[in-house]
Amino acid sequence: MKSLLNRIKIRAFAPVDIASLVFFRIAFGLLMAWEVCRYFKNESVYHYWLEPKFLFKYYGFSWIHPWPGDWLYVHWAILGVLALFVAFGFFYRVSAALMFLSYAYFFLLDEARYVNHTYLICLYCLLLAIVPAHRSFSIDARMRPSLRSDTAPAWTLWLLRFQIAVVYIFAGLVKLSPDWLRGEPMRYQLSHATNAPIIGPFLGTEWAVYLVCYGGLIFDLFVVPALLWKPTRVAAFCAVVFFHVTNALWAVIGMFPWLAIAATALFFPPDWPRRILQKLEFVRRRKTLKESKPAPPWQRTIVITGLTIYVAIQLFLPLRHLLYRGGVEWMGAEHRFSWRMFVWTYATIANFYVTDPNTGETTQINLSDYLSPRQAPQMGYLPDLPLQFAHHLANVLPDAGPKPLQVQARIFVAINGRKPTLYIDPAVDLAAEPRTLGRPKWLLRNDEPLPPKDQRYRMELY
Repeated sequence: MKSLLNRIKIRAFAPVDIASLVFFRIAFGLLMAWEVCRYFKNESVYHYWLEPKFLFKYYGFSWIHPWPGDWLYVHWAILGVLALFVAFGFFYRVSAALMFLSYAYFFLLDEARYVNHTYLICLYCLLLAIVPAHRSFSIDARMRPSLRSDTAPAWTLWLLRFQIAVVYIFAGLVKLSPDWLRGEPMRYQLSHATNAPIIGPFLGTEWAVYLVCYGGLIFDLFVVPALLWKPTRVAAFCAVVFFHVTNALWAVIGMFPWLAIAATALFFPPDWPRRILQKLEFVRRRKTLKESKPAPPWQRTIVITGLTIYVAIQLFLPLRHLLYRGGVEWMGAEHRFSWRMFVWTYATIANFYVTDPNTGETTQINLSDYLSPRQAPQMGYLPDLPLQFAHHLANVLPDAGPKPLQVQARIFVAINGRKPTLYIDPAVDLAAEPRTLGRPKWLLRNDEPLPPKDQRYRMELY
């Protein structure tokens, strides 16, 4: 066992060309800066975090709130500056750490805004704060020649590769579901994308539905092995570019397609950017690469331990639904952090009722008085969102005596064209139910099969 650990350490800390890490640092920093500008252009900062009267919080992060006044805009602008600092390698360690903390702050502001690609961005911000991607082709390396190195430990490259591999593999595994194999929810989603440039006219056809479903399944499951095998690597990367560019044409997913392409390019030999620049005669050929000082044994042990913990977490989160009975599609508690992308479309009919036990009076809540148009449909998305909303109602509404208000909900959810079905036990007082990390006991199971195409419920796309 000890010899195996020593071999792992030797391979993990073997020097590899730093060129691909530098490429990813620059690409990610510039993409982040573009994302910041895109949010300003679309007024997303206001619509996402300032317009709502109430923001949903991740478990344990209820203390995170928007800055007062215009400071949230200032913070978002600073995030863009930090992204450029990372791209150019200027005060890289501090800039990368602050970029991660800044983006994580916005990520944690509203749980109802969770999407897989913002979670991936958050993870890559963290990983860039860890890897030494500033030792070459950076302002830091130019200002501090002692920092400069043409190599980096192999674990840095494999860590970044592992992260995008997890996305592909689990995105493929979740597609091995009866709904996906029968064309849902892509049939419905593609029918709403027929105005997309270039490919729009083809998306409304039935053959396009099955081409996307089965092509996406095969792509996600086999692209990582194809990238790891040298004879198929170039073809696999071309498939990656085609896949993500096509997605960018019909789905509004920000920087994710370009981030995925940049991350997938890391599967090429680590010196590929250097070889391209040498062929273009932008840099001179070197007979030897300047290596950094080897890490001491204690540091190697800490790094290997940290990597093991990180890898274990990234593998556990998408599989945690196996701890419970019932499908994750109907009990979405484990949807987050699991790379379940485009595998369900849902519609929600939600009614909340507040009862004052001191008077016996029951009032139906108008959701638009408390939630933004973007938030209201989320009530059937994840179970802790209606729970948080019920707690919020019990706290802000007046009562007529010492007994606390009771909040009940009748929420119907239609998933992938099924008829609307009760999602939460309507008899439960949600205001009295605590938040938990596990699956709530008051969720109702839905085992209804997918109906024929001509009998599927027509719903709004969320």
